[in-house]
Amino acid sequence: MRHRLFAAFLISFLAVVTSWAQPPLKLPGYRQSLINYKSLHFELYPFMTDFSMPRHAIVPMAPGSYVYNPFSGGTRFILHLENFADSDWCYLLRKSKVISPYGGRGGRHHSGTDIKSFPNDSVRAVFDGTVVMAGPFSGYGNCVQIRHMNGLTTLYSHNSRNLVKAGDQVTAGQVVALEGRTGRATTDHVHFEVRVAGCHVNSNLIFDHEHHRLHKHQVVFEKNGNAHIRK
Repeated sequence: MRHRLFAAFLISFLAVVTSWAQPPLKLPGYRQSLINYKSLHFELYPFMTDFSMPRHAIVPMAPGSYVYNPFSGGTRFILHLENFADSDWCYLLRKSKVISPYGGRGGRHHSGTDIKSFPNDSVRAVFDGTVVMAGPFSGYGNCVQIRHMNGLTTLYSHNSRNLVKAGDQVTAGQVVALEGRTGRATTDHVHFEVRVAGCHVNSNLIFDHEHHRLHKHQVVFEKNGNAHIRK
């Protein structure tokens, strides 16, 4: 029994290491913007004994599946950001700055963007959506994950406190958590991730973090893992 448990753990560990080792695809103007859809991702919710996320904190994203698939209708998913009204989105942290960008960091791939303002600042949902997860999760600390009707999923982690629960409907601009440093964090900030079909993408494709604005272009995601910008 112990040998089987150790073998299962070893396989899971090697899968995670392999996913970290995969280099992201390079897009013009957005270096390290997207990694391959086939690698292992946090959104798959591995129920392992060394994670603290309780099952009741998870809401299935589709019958029989925990991953929302925007490619279910074809091989291409186009996000029309140019059609978003001001009321359709909100920047997650006011008066904030990026302290660690998406991409390579210390020999590892950084799956999100670290954004900092001040301790216990209000963390806001960037779009309308449904909370699919809210609770502590390993190095992420207290985190909130939201599935949006536009095909994206966003994650906000290291929160000092979560203010929503799994299953809650939220609107753009609604405060869902307070900025903190729970989990693997050395300072108060929000580790912010954007995901498509379970794959994290560079949030710079969606947001102008310097000016706290939503880009007004189209982002075309291909099922094979490629993506490009259309003005």
